[in-house]
Amino acid sequence: MGIYQMTRPFLLILGLVFCALPARADGPHGIAMYGEPALPQDFVSLPYANPDAPKGGKVVTGNVGGYDSLNPFILKGSVPWQLGYFTHEALMGRSWDEPFTLYGLLAESVRTGPDREWVDFTLRPEARFSDGSPVTVEDVIWSYETLGSIGHPRYRAVWSKVEKIEATGPRSLRITFNTEDRELALVIGLRPILKKSQWDGMGFAEAAGTDIPIGSGPYVIDSYELNRNVVLRRNPDYWGADLPLRRGTDNFDEIRIEFYGDTTVLNEAFKAGAISYLREFNAEKWQTQYDFPAVTRGDIVKSEIPHQKPSGMTGFVMNTRRPPLDDWRVREALIHAFNFEYINDTLTGGRQPRITSYFSNSELGMTDGPATGAVAALLEPYRNTLLPGALEGYALPVSDGSKRNRGNIRHAMKLLNEAGWTIQDGVLKNADGTPLELTVLLKQDGLISQATAMMDIYARALERLGIPLTIQSIDKAQYAERERTYDFDLTFLRRDLSLSPGNEQMFYWGSDGVDQPGSRNLMGMNSPAAEAMIRNMLQAKTRPDFINATRALDRILTSGRYVIPIYQYTVGRIAHVKELNYLEEHLPIYGDGIGFLPTVWWYEAEQ
Repeated sequence: MGIYQMTRPFLLILGLVFCALPARADGPHGIAMYGEPALPQDFVSLPYANPDAPKGGKVVTGNVGGYDSLNPFILKGSVPWQLGYFTHEALMGRSWDEPFTLYGLLAESVRTGPDREWVDFTLRPEARFSDGSPVTVEDVIWSYETLGSIGHPRYRAVWSKVEKIEATGPRSLRITFNTEDRELALVIGLRPILKKSQWDGMGFAEAAGTDIPIGSGPYVIDSYELNRNVVLRRNPDYWGADLPLRRGTDNFDEIRIEFYGDTTVLNEAFKAGAISYLREFNAEKWQTQYDFPAVTRGDIVKSEIPHQKPSGMTGFVMNTRRPPLDDWRVREALIHAFNFEYINDTLTGGRQPRITSYFSNSELGMTDGPATGAVAALLEPYRNTLLPGALEGYALPVSDGSKRNRGNIRHAMKLLNEAGWTIQDGVLKNADGTPLELTVLLKQDGLISQATAMMDIYARALERLGIPLTIQSIDKAQYAERERTYDFDLTFLRRDLSLSPGNEQMFYWGSDGVDQPGSRNLMGMNSPAAEAMIRNMLQAKTRPDFINATRALDRILTSGRYVIPIYQYTVGRIAHVKELNYLEEHLPIYGDGIGFLPTVWWYEAEQ
């Protein structure tokens, strides 16, 4: 009798035994961009969450403007920005105490190829949608395909890098990539998962704003009034309440989002006790105007939350799709005319430092002076396409702090003259006699009062250059449409950047966004050098290589003169009712944000 004949019955029996056992995933519980996840397989909770936090109470927050849709996954309509974070989940979830590490959420394990050319996920058998139905591999694959093809544009760039997606078992799937990009295995794990059967016979992208997608998150929409409020209720049957990633999070029974016409009304509502907390972005106001009765009584508490994030970019972006803003000399002149030192002293008492580059205030930011070493080597092949300063070094102009800003105004005029603009009859015109006129578009949100005040001062400076500046403040819905179609000269820009920038950078600065409506590339930049640096970031196998590529990108962005930067927010300032609490002894390195407040806060009334 041969060996095959002897072993065959044994193998058949062994196979039947394994088929009878429940499926088990013993793969890694998390994945990091570099190295290993900080939290072990048996971690109890996120380090900045209180696993013993009480459940209950409600929190009321305020938004400025309105909304006409409750579907955050399509381009159509204006949606409460917080919505998707609380009602929908992904295969993996973030720890905001690590630069880029994910832990299993809907998925119980994750595996990758040796070069992260593919990623495998195994779903938790207990994962459920809010209606009680199980989350299936079919739901996951449909969600990726649908969002990647007809969903919001933010999902499409990553989907274009997927070679194939396939089920590998009853609870497992594999996604194979067509691009060398180490971050893809993480980014793809953060895509929201929707219920496929809900959309049978319905057009997903054309759905009405009140066709609410079913999710698996800890909250469901309890009630709403378009343009007025949305009430989220904690799902008492939420499937993942005991997961380590969820322990001590999502503690409020109710989250209510109220909408107000402008910032002034929002602030007054907070003082009157109508909302539970307020994020304050003005350091001067924080120091001098939070002395109303509720604060002095102790009913309102002021909390400051530091962070280790890059500064990101906050300021006024210039639309290079439109002449003469396509000329870097004109943009540099407009930057010189912006008297930051005087504006900062006037509006914030000089308390907030200026942003010096997109990744300033972190190890990812460009260094002073000329590019050296690996950064210079990355930039050198693109020398002929780079603007002055990328290789040689670039720094924002500094004024003497006086109201007149004479030195910088003189330099601005010199640049404008070099670009072909001269004063004719008191107006700045080109050789064809066309005047240089600009419009800044502003929407009504929490920063609108500061932005308007800055532009009022800036308009007077531009008058001295012969440039009329029109300030247009419009409601959120109008603004969303004009931003989507890039119908502006200048507008307010806020780009939060992380300690692990990656694929989103192409969405922010990539050339596809020049003509594609709804991209985040508001400036319309088209830089092969920037895209090459982003690819280097995504393909880097070591943290040092990643840092060098990011510093090179920072030089290209900053020397591009696309934005007039204002001040950075080095600390989060939150005024809140005394009943709201957080784990003060351990703050996440990312500081305040949607993953912090209200996610890991809790309500606790005095006994």
